[in-house]
Amino acid sequence: MDVGYRGPTACAAAGVTYRQLDFWARTRLVGPSVRPEPGTGEIPLYSFRDVLLLKVVKRLLDTGISLQQIRTAVEHLRGRDTSDLPHITLMSDGVSVYECTSPSEVVELMQGGQGMFGIALGRVWRELEGALGQLPGERLAEPLPDEPHPGDELARRRRERKTG
Repeated sequence: MDVGYRGPTACAAAGVTYRQLDFWARTRLVGPSVRPEPGTGEIPLYSFRDVLLLKVVKRLLDTGISLQQIRTAVEHLRGRDTSDLPHITLMSDGVSVYECTSPSEVVELMQGGQGMFGIALGRVWRELEGALGQLPGERLAEPLPDEPHPGDELARRRRERKTG
């Protein structure tokens, strides 16, 4: 992925507040992985995968799942290859979160007789693609050797304003 998303764009796409985004980044639940270090003078950027995880966290929170269980689910999803994510359905009984990768696994969980709900990551993925397609992203491609990086020009202007 050669695009990164600033915090406000990630918030809009995932349906979370900036306060939630900041808290989750500080507590390392979900943070910006494209440009993670805010102390470098560059604006942190979130990847598509980061924003997908933000949206999943929001949905799990909205259903009443504990932050501890959500953290476990997110860490598990981080370990999965990005190409696997659209094929996963997260199921929960309100206490635990389970990963299902086939319809038979979903049916097996449902046969327990307990109330369950599911989040199909493929659907969340498609929703997110639509939302991010209408929001601004930042290209991460390297500039040509004789072409200055657009961020360098902005940084130069800021320095001149502060020192001038």
